[in-house]
Amino acid sequence: MLLILFAFDYFINTVMMLPVLRNAPNLLRRDHALLVRCFSHNAQSTTDIRKVHRHGFAPSGRESGLFSTSTKSLSGTFTRNVSTTMSMGSSISGSVYNNQISCLQGQLRRGFSSDAGLPPHQEIGMPSLSPTMTEGNIVRWLKKEGDQVSPGEVLCEVETDKATVEMECMEDGYLAKIVHGEGAQGIKVGEVICVTVEDEGDIAKFKDYSPSASGSGGDEAKGSSDSSPPPPPKKEAVEPPVSAPEPKTSKPSVAPPSGDRVFASPLARSLAEEHKVPLSSIKGTGPDGSIVKADIEEYLASGGKQVSGAAPKAKGAAAPALEYTDIPHSQIRKVTASRLLLSKQTIPHYYLMVDTCVDKLVELRSQLNSLQEATGGKRISINDLVIKAAALALQKVPQVNSSWTDDCIRQYHNVNVNVAVQTDNGLFVPVVRDANKKGLSAISEEVKQLAKKAKENSLKPEDYEGGTFTVSNLGGPFGIKQFCAIINPPQSGILAIGSAEKRVVPSSGPEQYKFASFLSATLSCDHRVIDGAIGAEWLKAFKGYIENPESMLL
Repeated sequence: MLLILFAFDYFINTVMMLPVLRNAPNLLRRDHALLVRCFSHNAQSTTDIRKVHRHGFAPSGRESGLFSTSTKSLSGTFTRNVSTTMSMGSSISGSVYNNQISCLQGQLRRGFSSDAGLPPHQEIGMPSLSPTMTEGNIVRWLKKEGDQVSPGEVLCEVETDKATVEMECMEDGYLAKIVHGEGAQGIKVGEVICVTVEDEGDIAKFKDYSPSASGSGGDEAKGSSDSSPPPPPKKEAVEPPVSAPEPKTSKPSVAPPSGDRVFASPLARSLAEEHKVPLSSIKGTGPDGSIVKADIEEYLASGGKQVSGAAPKAKGAAAPALEYTDIPHSQIRKVTASRLLLSKQTIPHYYLMVDTCVDKLVELRSQLNSLQEATGGKRISINDLVIKAAALALQKVPQVNSSWTDDCIRQYHNVNVNVAVQTDNGLFVPVVRDANKKGLSAISEEVKQLAKKAKENSLKPEDYEGGTFTVSNLGGPFGIKQFCAIINPPQSGILAIGSAEKRVVPSSGPEQYKFASFLSATLSCDHRVIDGAIGAEWLKAFKGYIENPESMLL
Protein backbone atom coordinates (compact mmCIF):
# COMPACT_ATOMS: atom_id res chain seq x y z
CA MET A 1 0.00 0.00 0.00
CA LEU A 2 2.87 2.39 0.83
CA LEU A 3 4.42 1.74 -2.57
CA ILE A 4 1.12 2.52 -4.32
CA LEU A 5 0.76 5.81 -2.43
CA PHE A 6 4.30 6.80 -3.34
CA ALA A 7 3.72 6.04 -7.03
CA PHE A 8 0.42 7.99 -6.99
CA ASP A 9 2.10 11.03 -5.39
CA TYR A 10 4.90 10.91 -7.97
CA PHE A 11 2.32 10.77 -10.79
CA ILE A 12 0.38 13.75 -9.40
CA ASN A 13 3.55 15.87 -9.07
CA THR A 14 4.62 15.00 -12.61
CA VAL A 15 1.23 15.94 -14.07
CA MET A 16 1.25 19.25 -12.19
CA MET A 17 4.75 20.10 -13.50
CA LEU A 18 3.82 19.48 -17.16
CA PRO A 19 2.37 23.00 -17.68
CA VAL A 20 5.51 24.48 -16.21
CA LEU A 21 7.78 22.51 -18.50
CA ARG A 22 5.54 23.19 -21.52
CA ASN A 23 5.69 26.93 -20.88
CA ALA A 24 9.39 27.01 -20.00
CA PRO A 25 10.24 29.50 -22.78
CA ASN A 26 7.65 31.94 -21.46
CA LEU A 27 8.93 31.42 -17.95
CA LEU A 28 12.48 32.19 -19.07
CA ARG A 29 11.32 35.24 -21.01
CA ARG A 30 9.23 36.78 -18.22
CA ASP A 31 10.40 35.30 -14.94
CA HIS A 32 14.08 34.53 -15.56
CA ALA A 33 15.10 36.10 -12.29
CA LEU A 34 12.58 33.95 -10.40
CA LEU A 35 13.85 30.84 -12.15
CA VAL A 36 17.42 31.65 -11.24
CA ARG A 37 16.44 32.00 -7.60
CA CYS A 38 14.39 28.81 -7.52
CA PHE A 39 17.16 26.66 -8.99
CA SER A 40 19.93 28.22 -6.91
CA HIS A 41 21.83 25.72 -4.82
CA ASN A 42 20.95 27.46 -1.57
CA ALA A 43 17.71 29.28 -2.37
CA GLN A 44 14.82 28.63 -0.01
CA SER A 45 11.37 29.35 -1.41
CA THR A 46 8.21 29.84 0.59
CA THR A 47 6.00 29.89 -2.50
CA ASP A 48 5.18 27.17 -5.02
CA ILE A 49 6.71 28.16 -8.35
CA ARG A 50 3.98 26.30 -10.19
CA LYS A 51 1.37 28.61 -8.70
CA VAL A 52 3.19 31.73 -9.70
CA HIS A 53 3.72 30.55 -13.25
CA ARG A 54 0.24 29.17 -13.64
CA HIS A 55 -1.42 32.41 -12.64
CA GLY A 56 1.18 34.72 -14.11
CA PHE A 57 0.90 37.00 -11.06
CA ALA A 58 0.06 36.90 -7.39
CA PRO A 59 -3.44 38.40 -7.01
CA SER A 60 -3.55 38.15 -3.25
CA GLY A 61 -1.32 38.00 -0.26
CA ARG A 62 -1.83 34.26 -0.12
CA GLU A 63 -0.41 33.85 -3.63
CA SER A 64 2.54 36.21 -3.08
CA GLY A 65 5.88 34.73 -2.17
CA LEU A 66 8.94 35.95 -0.34
CA PHE A 67 12.26 34.59 -1.47
CA SER A 68 15.24 34.83 0.85
CA THR A 69 18.43 33.98 -0.96
CA SER A 70 22.04 33.90 0.07
CA THR A 71 24.06 34.94 -2.96
CA LYS A 72 27.77 34.45 -3.55
CA SER A 73 29.35 36.94 -5.98
CA LEU A 74 31.58 35.67 -8.76
CA SER A 75 34.00 38.55 -8.36
CA GLY A 76 34.35 38.42 -4.60
CA THR A 77 33.40 36.20 -1.69
CA PHE A 78 30.62 37.73 0.33
CA THR A 79 27.06 36.79 1.35
CA ARG A 80 23.99 39.01 1.28
CA ASN A 81 20.39 38.29 2.16
CA VAL A 82 18.13 39.56 -0.59
CA SER A 83 14.39 39.82 -0.01
CA THR A 84 12.28 40.01 -3.17
CA THR A 85 8.49 40.08 -3.36
CA MET A 86 6.81 38.67 -6.48
CA SER A 87 3.89 40.80 -7.58
CA MET A 88 1.98 41.43 -10.85
CA GLY A 89 4.24 40.89 -13.82
CA SER A 90 6.70 39.12 -11.52
CA SER A 91 8.57 42.39 -10.89
CA ILE A 92 11.68 42.27 -8.72
CA SER A 93 12.54 44.92 -6.16
CA GLY A 94 16.03 45.38 -4.78
CA SER A 95 19.05 46.74 -6.61
CA VAL A 96 21.46 44.34 -4.93
CA TYR A 97 20.11 41.37 -6.81
CA ASN A 98 20.23 43.25 -10.09
CA ASN A 99 23.91 43.88 -9.43
CA GLN A 100 24.44 40.16 -8.91
CA ILE A 101 22.67 39.36 -12.17
CA SER A 102 24.78 41.90 -14.10
CA CYS A 103 27.92 40.47 -12.50
CA LEU A 104 26.89 36.97 -13.61
CA GLN A 105 26.18 38.20 -17.15
CA GLY A 106 29.60 39.92 -17.26
CA GLN A 107 31.32 36.67 -16.26
CA LEU A 108 29.44 34.74 -18.90
CA ARG A 109 30.35 37.35 -21.52
CA ARG A 110 34.00 36.98 -20.68
CA GLY A 111 33.69 33.22 -20.74
CA PHE A 112 32.45 33.32 -24.34
CA SER A 113 34.88 36.00 -25.58
CA SER A 114 36.48 35.91 -29.00
CA ASP A 115 39.41 33.78 -27.81
CA ALA A 116 37.14 31.09 -26.32
CA GLY A 117 37.91 28.91 -29.37
CA LEU A 118 41.65 28.98 -28.66
CA PRO A 119 43.26 26.26 -26.58
CA PRO A 120 44.40 27.01 -23.00
CA HIS A 121 47.19 29.55 -23.06
CA GLN A 122 48.95 32.11 -20.90
CA GLU A 123 49.50 35.72 -21.93
CA ILE A 124 52.78 37.07 -20.55
CA GLY A 125 52.87 40.84 -20.08
CA MET A 126 55.71 43.33 -19.79
CA PRO A 127 56.83 43.02 -16.14
CA SER A 128 57.55 45.93 -13.81
CA LEU A 129 61.23 45.38 -13.10
CA SER A 130 61.82 48.58 -11.08
CA PRO A 131 59.67 50.86 -8.90
CA THR A 132 59.79 53.70 -11.43
CA MET A 133 59.31 51.59 -14.57
CA THR A 134 56.24 52.41 -16.66
CA GLU A 135 57.36 50.99 -20.01
CA GLY A 136 60.20 48.91 -21.40
CA ASN A 137 61.98 47.89 -24.59
CA ILE A 138 62.69 44.41 -25.94
CA VAL A 139 66.45 44.14 -26.55
CA ARG A 140 66.49 40.57 -27.86
CA TRP A 141 64.65 37.26 -27.57
CA LEU A 142 66.64 34.27 -26.31
CA LYS A 143 63.78 31.91 -27.21
CA LYS A 144 61.97 31.69 -30.53
CA GLU A 145 58.43 30.64 -31.38
CA GLY A 146 57.96 26.91 -30.93
CA ASP A 147 60.72 26.48 -28.34
CA GLN A 148 60.02 24.64 -25.12
CA VAL A 149 60.44 26.75 -21.99
CA SER A 150 60.94 25.78 -18.37
CA PRO A 151 60.86 27.74 -15.10
CA GLY A 152 64.04 29.76 -14.64
CA GLU A 153 64.96 29.90 -18.33
CA VAL A 154 65.51 33.36 -19.80
CA LEU A 155 62.88 34.35 -22.35
CA CYS A 156 64.20 37.75 -23.40
CA GLU A 157 66.23 40.77 -22.33
CA VAL A 158 64.24 43.86 -21.36
CA GLU A 159 65.66 47.38 -21.23
CA THR A 160 64.16 49.16 -18.23
CA ASP A 161 64.52 52.72 -17.04
CA LYS A 162 67.68 51.68 -15.18
CA ALA A 163 69.40 48.83 -17.01
CA THR A 164 68.93 45.75 -19.21
CA VAL A 165 67.37 42.89 -17.23
CA GLU A 166 66.78 39.25 -18.13
CA MET A 167 63.14 38.14 -18.01
CA GLU A 168 62.71 34.55 -16.85
CA CYS A 169 59.90 32.07 -17.54
CA MET A 170 57.71 30.99 -14.62
CA GLU A 171 55.98 27.83 -15.95
CA ASP A 172 56.59 24.88 -18.24
CA GLY A 173 55.23 25.11 -21.75
CA TYR A 174 55.95 26.19 -25.31
CA LEU A 175 56.44 29.68 -26.68
CA ALA A 176 53.53 29.92 -29.13
CA LYS A 177 53.60 33.58 -30.17
CA ILE A 178 55.97 36.53 -29.83
CA VAL A 179 53.76 39.64 -29.93
CA HIS A 180 56.58 42.22 -29.73
CA GLY A 181 59.80 41.33 -31.52
CA GLU A 182 63.36 42.45 -30.93
CA GLY A 183 63.82 46.21 -30.87
CA ALA A 184 60.22 46.95 -29.86
CA GLN A 185 60.13 50.14 -27.79
CA GLY A 186 57.69 51.91 -25.50
CA ILE A 187 55.86 48.74 -24.37
CA LYS A 188 53.67 49.64 -21.39
CA VAL A 189 53.93 47.60 -18.20
CA GLY A 190 51.32 44.82 -18.36
CA GLU A 191 51.03 44.86 -22.15
CA VAL A 192 51.17 41.35 -23.67
CA ILE A 193 54.57 40.55 -25.21
CA CYS A 194 54.23 36.79 -25.79
CA VAL A 195 51.93 33.77 -25.36
CA THR A 196 52.77 30.31 -24.04
CA VAL A 197 50.79 27.05 -24.31
CA GLU A 198 50.94 23.73 -22.52
CA ASP A 199 50.72 21.40 -25.56
CA GLU A 200 53.13 21.60 -28.47
CA GLY A 201 50.32 20.84 -30.90
CA ASP A 202 48.56 24.11 -30.03
CA ILE A 203 51.40 26.34 -31.26
CA ALA A 204 50.09 26.56 -34.84
CA LYS A 205 46.71 27.85 -33.64
CA PHE A 206 48.36 31.09 -32.45
CA LYS A 207 49.94 32.00 -35.79
CA ASP A 208 47.57 34.94 -36.34
CA TYR A 209 47.02 35.66 -32.65
CA SER A 210 46.46 39.30 -31.69
CA PRO A 211 46.01 40.27 -28.03
CA SER A 212 43.97 43.36 -28.90
CA ALA A 213 41.37 41.25 -30.70
CA SER A 214 41.28 38.28 -28.35
CA GLY A 215 41.72 39.65 -24.84
CA SER A 216 38.83 39.87 -22.49
CA GLY A 217 39.84 43.42 -21.79
CA GLY A 218 39.02 44.24 -25.38
CA ASP A 219 35.59 42.70 -25.01
CA GLU A 220 34.96 44.68 -21.89
CA ALA A 221 36.09 47.87 -23.55
CA LYS A 222 33.85 47.07 -26.48
CA GLY A 223 30.95 46.39 -24.18
CA SER A 224 31.49 49.60 -22.31
CA SER A 225 31.68 51.55 -25.55
CA ASP A 226 28.51 49.92 -26.82
CA SER A 227 26.67 50.77 -23.64
CA SER A 228 27.85 54.38 -23.55
CA PRO A 229 25.23 56.90 -24.64
CA PRO A 230 25.72 58.16 -28.21
CA PRO A 231 24.83 61.86 -27.65
CA PRO A 232 28.17 62.92 -26.04
CA PRO A 233 30.30 61.78 -29.02
CA LYS A 234 27.97 63.64 -31.37
CA LYS A 235 28.33 66.81 -29.34
CA GLU A 236 32.11 66.45 -29.34
CA ALA A 237 32.08 65.88 -33.08
CA VAL A 238 30.05 69.03 -33.64
CA GLU A 239 32.10 71.35 -31.44
CA PRO A 240 35.44 71.27 -33.35
CA PRO A 241 33.99 72.43 -36.72
CA VAL A 242 32.38 75.39 -34.94
CA SER A 243 35.66 76.64 -33.49
CA ALA A 244 37.82 75.71 -36.47
CA PRO A 245 36.47 78.23 -39.03
CA GLU A 246 37.06 81.16 -36.66
CA PRO A 247 40.86 81.33 -37.03
CA LYS A 248 40.62 80.53 -40.73
CA THR A 249 38.32 83.44 -41.45
CA SER A 250 40.06 85.88 -39.12
CA LYS A 251 43.58 85.34 -40.44
CA PRO A 252 43.05 86.64 -44.01
CA SER A 253 41.26 89.78 -42.77
CA VAL A 254 43.92 90.72 -40.24
CA ALA A 255 47.09 89.60 -41.99
CA PRO A 256 48.83 92.28 -44.10
CA PRO A 257 49.68 91.70 -47.74
CA SER A 258 52.54 89.27 -48.14
CA GLY A 259 54.43 87.46 -50.86
CA ASP A 260 55.65 88.95 -54.17
CA ARG A 261 52.57 91.08 -54.78
CA VAL A 262 53.26 94.84 -54.67
CA PHE A 263 50.44 97.33 -54.11
CA ALA A 264 50.66 100.51 -56.14
CA SER A 265 48.30 103.13 -57.50
CA PRO A 266 47.50 103.00 -61.26
CA LEU A 267 49.33 106.27 -61.89
CA ALA A 268 52.41 105.08 -60.00
CA ARG A 269 52.34 101.75 -61.85
CA SER A 270 52.15 103.42 -65.30
CA LEU A 271 54.91 105.84 -64.36
CA ALA A 272 57.11 102.96 -63.21
CA GLU A 273 56.51 101.06 -66.45
CA GLU A 274 57.36 104.15 -68.49
CA HIS A 275 60.76 104.58 -66.76
CA LYS A 276 61.31 100.82 -66.30
CA VAL A 277 61.43 101.06 -62.52
CA PRO A 278 61.02 97.78 -60.56
CA LEU A 279 58.24 98.31 -58.05
CA SER A 280 59.71 95.70 -55.70
CA SER A 281 62.71 97.95 -55.02
CA ILE A 282 60.58 100.88 -53.86
CA LYS A 283 59.21 101.36 -50.36
CA GLY A 284 55.66 102.66 -50.50
CA THR A 285 54.46 105.53 -48.35
CA GLY A 286 50.79 105.31 -49.25
CA PRO A 287 47.96 103.63 -47.35
CA ASP A 288 48.95 100.18 -46.03
CA GLY A 289 52.39 100.61 -47.57
CA SER A 290 51.17 100.99 -51.15
CA ILE A 291 53.33 102.82 -53.71
CA VAL A 292 52.09 106.19 -54.94
CA LYS A 293 53.30 108.59 -57.67
CA ALA A 294 55.46 110.57 -55.21
CA ASP A 295 57.43 107.40 -54.38
CA ILE A 296 58.25 106.84 -58.06
CA GLU A 297 59.30 110.46 -58.54
CA GLU A 298 61.51 110.33 -55.43
CA TYR A 299 63.11 107.13 -56.71
CA LEU A 300 63.85 108.73 -60.10
CA ALA A 301 65.22 111.84 -58.43
CA SER A 302 67.64 109.78 -56.32
CA GLY A 303 68.96 108.08 -59.44
CA GLY A 304 67.56 104.65 -58.50
CA LYS A 305 69.61 104.38 -55.30
CA GLN A 306 66.67 104.03 -52.94
CA VAL A 307 66.88 100.95 -50.75
CA SER A 308 63.64 99.33 -49.79
CA GLY A 309 63.09 98.01 -46.31
CA ALA A 310 60.91 95.21 -47.62
CA ALA A 311 63.19 94.20 -50.49
CA PRO A 312 65.72 92.25 -48.41
CA LYS A 313 62.89 90.22 -46.89
CA ALA A 314 61.38 89.47 -50.27
CA LYS A 315 64.57 88.73 -52.19
CA GLY A 316 66.99 87.92 -49.39
CA ALA A 317 68.80 84.62 -49.70
CA ALA A 318 67.38 81.86 -47.49
CA ALA A 319 69.63 80.65 -44.67
CA PRO A 320 71.23 77.27 -45.39
CA ALA A 321 69.46 74.35 -43.74
CA LEU A 322 71.11 72.94 -40.62
CA GLU A 323 72.54 69.45 -40.81
CA TYR A 324 71.69 67.21 -37.88
CA THR A 325 71.24 63.63 -36.72
CA ASP A 326 68.28 62.51 -34.57
CA ILE A 327 69.39 60.16 -31.80
CA PRO A 328 66.45 58.17 -30.35
CA HIS A 329 65.91 58.45 -26.60
CA SER A 330 67.04 55.40 -24.67
CA GLN A 331 64.89 54.21 -21.81
CA ILE A 332 67.38 55.36 -19.19
CA ARG A 333 67.71 58.76 -20.89
CA LYS A 334 63.94 59.27 -20.72
CA VAL A 335 63.78 58.38 -17.04
CA THR A 336 66.84 60.45 -16.15
CA ALA A 337 65.33 63.47 -17.89
CA SER A 338 61.93 63.13 -16.21
CA ARG A 339 63.32 62.49 -12.71
CA LEU A 340 65.84 65.35 -12.81
CA LEU A 341 63.21 67.71 -14.18
CA LEU A 342 60.88 66.64 -11.37
CA SER A 343 63.70 67.20 -8.88
CA LYS A 344 64.44 70.76 -9.99
CA GLN A 345 60.76 71.66 -10.17
CA THR A 346 59.60 70.19 -6.85
CA ILE A 347 62.64 70.12 -4.53
CA PRO A 348 63.84 73.44 -3.04
CA HIS A 349 67.59 73.12 -3.64
CA TYR A 350 70.24 75.09 -1.81
CA TYR A 351 74.00 74.61 -1.93
CA LEU A 352 76.82 74.59 0.62
CA MET A 353 80.48 74.65 -0.48
CA VAL A 354 83.67 73.91 1.40
CA ASP A 355 87.36 73.47 0.50
CA THR A 356 89.21 70.67 2.25
CA CYS A 357 92.93 70.04 2.40
CA VAL A 358 93.70 66.59 1.02
CA ASP A 359 97.44 66.35 1.67
CA LYS A 360 97.03 63.83 4.50
CA LEU A 361 94.39 61.94 2.47
CA VAL A 362 96.76 61.56 -0.48
CA GLU A 363 99.56 60.41 1.83
CA LEU A 364 97.33 57.81 3.51
CA ARG A 365 96.15 56.57 0.11
CA SER A 366 99.76 56.11 -0.98
CA GLN A 367 100.52 54.00 2.11
CA LEU A 368 97.39 51.88 1.70
CA ASN A 369 98.09 51.23 -1.98
CA SER A 370 101.56 50.03 -1.09
CA LEU A 371 99.98 47.49 1.23
CA GLN A 372 97.39 46.55 -1.41
CA GLU A 373 100.05 45.92 -4.04
CA ALA A 374 102.05 43.81 -1.62
CA THR A 375 99.03 41.60 -0.87
CA GLY A 376 97.72 41.49 -4.44
CA GLY A 377 94.74 43.75 -3.78
CA LYS A 378 93.39 46.50 -6.01
CA ARG A 379 94.39 50.11 -5.63
CA ILE A 380 92.24 52.49 -3.59
CA SER A 381 91.14 55.72 -5.26
CA ILE A 382 90.45 59.15 -3.84
CA ASN A 383 86.77 58.57 -4.65
CA ASP A 384 86.74 55.45 -2.44
CA LEU A 385 88.00 57.54 0.47
CA VAL A 386 85.39 60.22 -0.29
CA ILE A 387 82.59 57.59 -0.22
CA LYS A 388 83.80 56.30 3.13
CA ALA A 389 84.05 59.82 4.58
CA ALA A 390 80.55 60.69 3.32
CA ALA A 391 79.10 57.49 4.82
CA LEU A 392 80.67 58.16 8.22
CA ALA A 393 79.41 61.76 8.11
CA LEU A 394 75.90 60.45 7.40
CA GLN A 395 76.21 58.17 10.40
CA LYS A 396 77.33 61.10 12.52
CA VAL A 397 74.62 63.50 11.22
CA PRO A 398 71.66 61.17 10.45
CA GLN A 399 69.29 64.05 9.62
CA VAL A 400 70.94 64.25 6.18
CA ASN A 401 70.33 60.52 5.64
CA SER A 402 66.59 61.16 5.23
CA SER A 403 63.88 61.76 2.63
CA TRP A 404 60.68 63.77 2.43
CA THR A 405 57.22 62.17 2.32
CA ASP A 406 53.78 63.74 2.45
CA ASP A 407 53.24 62.55 6.02
CA CYS A 408 56.69 62.58 7.59
CA ILE A 409 60.45 62.90 7.20
CA ARG A 410 61.79 59.36 6.83
CA GLN A 411 65.19 58.92 8.47
CA TYR A 412 67.04 55.82 7.29
CA HIS A 413 69.06 53.55 9.54
CA ASN A 414 71.06 52.12 6.63
CA VAL A 415 73.74 54.25 4.98
CA ASN A 416 73.56 53.27 1.29
CA VAL A 417 75.62 55.54 -0.94
CA ASN A 418 74.88 55.82 -4.67
CA VAL A 419 77.88 56.53 -6.89
CA ALA A 420 77.29 58.37 -10.18
CA VAL A 421 78.85 56.53 -13.15
CA GLN A 422 78.79 58.00 -16.66
CA THR A 423 78.59 55.52 -19.56
CA ASP A 424 77.90 55.62 -23.29
CA ASN A 425 74.30 54.58 -22.53
CA GLY A 426 73.69 57.35 -19.99
CA LEU A 427 74.11 58.11 -16.29
CA PHE A 428 73.90 55.22 -13.82
CA VAL A 429 73.95 55.44 -10.01
CA PRO A 430 74.78 52.00 -8.55
CA VAL A 431 74.62 51.73 -4.77
CA VAL A 432 77.19 50.69 -2.15
CA ARG A 433 75.10 49.31 0.70
CA ASP A 434 76.09 49.91 4.33
CA ALA A 435 79.14 51.87 3.24
CA ASN A 436 79.70 53.09 6.80
CA LYS A 437 80.35 49.49 7.94
CA LYS A 438 82.65 48.43 5.10
CA GLY A 439 86.38 48.82 4.84
CA LEU A 440 88.13 50.83 2.16
CA SER A 441 89.26 47.69 0.33
CA ALA A 442 85.68 46.32 0.19
CA ILE A 443 84.29 49.67 -1.00
CA SER A 444 86.97 49.92 -3.71
CA GLU A 445 86.27 46.40 -4.97
CA GLU A 446 82.49 46.91 -5.01
CA VAL A 447 82.66 50.28 -6.79
CA LYS A 448 84.87 48.83 -9.54
CA GLN A 449 82.50 45.90 -10.08
CA LEU A 450 79.43 48.15 -10.19
CA ALA A 451 81.12 50.56 -12.61
CA LYS A 452 81.98 47.64 -14.89
CA LYS A 453 78.37 46.41 -14.83
CA ALA A 454 77.12 49.92 -15.57
CA LYS A 455 79.36 50.26 -18.62
CA GLU A 456 78.23 46.82 -19.83
CA ASN A 457 74.60 47.82 -19.22
CA SER A 458 74.10 44.74 -17.05
CA LEU A 459 73.07 46.28 -13.73
CA LYS A 460 70.25 44.52 -11.91
CA PRO A 461 67.60 46.35 -9.82
CA GLU A 462 69.31 45.37 -6.57
CA ASP A 463 72.49 47.08 -7.84
CA TYR A 464 70.95 50.56 -7.96
CA GLU A 465 67.83 50.57 -5.75
CA GLY A 466 67.68 51.56 -2.09
CA GLY A 467 70.22 54.39 -1.98
CA THR A 468 69.91 57.08 0.70
CA PHE A 469 72.62 59.54 -0.47
CA THR A 470 74.60 60.14 -3.67
CA VAL A 471 78.20 61.10 -4.45
CA SER A 472 79.09 62.55 -7.87
CA ASN A 473 82.78 63.10 -8.71
CA LEU A 474 83.74 65.11 -11.80
CA GLY A 475 87.07 66.26 -10.42
CA GLY A 476 89.35 63.25 -10.81
CA PRO A 477 88.30 62.00 -14.27
CA PHE A 478 87.38 65.35 -15.84
CA GLY A 479 89.23 68.03 -13.89
CA ILE A 480 86.12 70.04 -13.03
CA LYS A 481 86.97 72.47 -10.25
CA GLN A 482 83.51 72.89 -8.73
CA PHE A 483 79.88 72.17 -9.68
CA CYS A 484 76.40 71.86 -8.17
CA ALA A 485 74.66 68.50 -8.60
CA ILE A 486 70.90 67.87 -8.83
CA ILE A 487 69.37 65.85 -6.01
CA ASN A 488 68.37 62.31 -6.91
CA PRO A 489 64.79 61.91 -5.54
CA PRO A 490 63.59 60.70 -3.11
CA GLN A 491 66.94 61.44 -1.45
CA SER A 492 67.57 64.77 0.23
CA GLY A 493 71.24 65.36 -0.51
CA ILE A 494 73.97 64.82 -3.07
CA LEU A 495 77.69 65.62 -2.75
CA ALA A 496 79.53 67.07 -5.76
CA ILE A 497 83.31 66.56 -5.70
CA GLY A 498 85.62 68.75 -7.77
CA SER A 499 89.30 68.38 -8.60
CA ALA A 500 92.15 68.99 -6.17
CA GLU A 501 94.46 71.91 -6.86
CA LYS A 502 97.56 73.26 -5.21
CA ARG A 503 97.37 76.59 -3.45
CA VAL A 504 99.78 78.80 -1.54
CA VAL A 505 98.76 79.00 2.11
CA PRO A 506 100.35 80.53 5.22
CA SER A 507 102.83 78.27 7.00
CA SER A 508 103.21 77.79 10.71
CA GLY A 509 106.91 76.91 10.37
CA PRO A 510 109.95 79.07 9.67
CA GLU A 511 108.79 79.59 6.10
CA GLN A 512 106.02 82.10 5.68
CA TYR A 513 104.18 80.17 2.94
CA LYS A 514 103.76 76.60 1.72
CA PHE A 515 101.90 74.66 -0.94
CA ALA A 516 98.81 72.58 -0.09
CA SER A 517 96.26 70.64 -2.17
CA PHE A 518 92.63 71.55 -1.69
CA LEU A 519 89.53 69.75 -2.93
CA SER A 520 86.21 71.55 -3.52
CA ALA A 521 83.06 69.84 -2.20
CA THR A 522 79.49 71.12 -2.76
CA LEU A 523 76.50 69.70 -0.88
CA SER A 524 73.08 70.08 -2.56
CA CYS A 525 70.33 69.96 0.08
CA ASP A 526 66.56 69.62 0.08
CA HIS A 527 65.50 72.51 2.32
CA ARG A 528 62.31 70.68 3.31
CA VAL A 529 64.43 68.08 5.12
CA ILE A 530 67.86 69.59 5.74
CA ASP A 531 68.10 73.01 7.34
CA GLY A 532 71.13 75.16 6.65
CA ALA A 533 72.71 74.48 10.04
CA ILE A 534 72.26 70.71 9.61
CA GLY A 535 73.85 70.82 6.16
CA ALA A 536 76.77 72.87 7.54
CA GLU A 537 77.21 70.39 10.38
CA TRP A 538 77.37 67.50 7.92
CA LEU A 539 79.96 69.29 5.77
CA LYS A 540 82.02 69.99 8.89
CA ALA A 541 81.99 66.28 9.75
CA PHE A 542 82.88 65.34 6.18
CA LYS A 543 85.76 67.83 6.12
CA GLY A 544 87.04 66.45 9.41
CA TYR A 545 87.25 62.92 7.99
CA ILE A 546 88.96 64.13 4.81
CA GLU A 547 91.57 66.28 6.58
CA ASN A 548 92.16 63.64 9.30
CA PRO A 549 91.71 60.38 7.34
CA GLU A 550 93.16 58.25 10.13
CA SER A 551 89.90 58.74 12.01
CA MET A 552 88.08 56.79 9.29
CA LEU A 553 90.10 53.71 10.19
CA LEU A 554 89.10 53.72 13.85
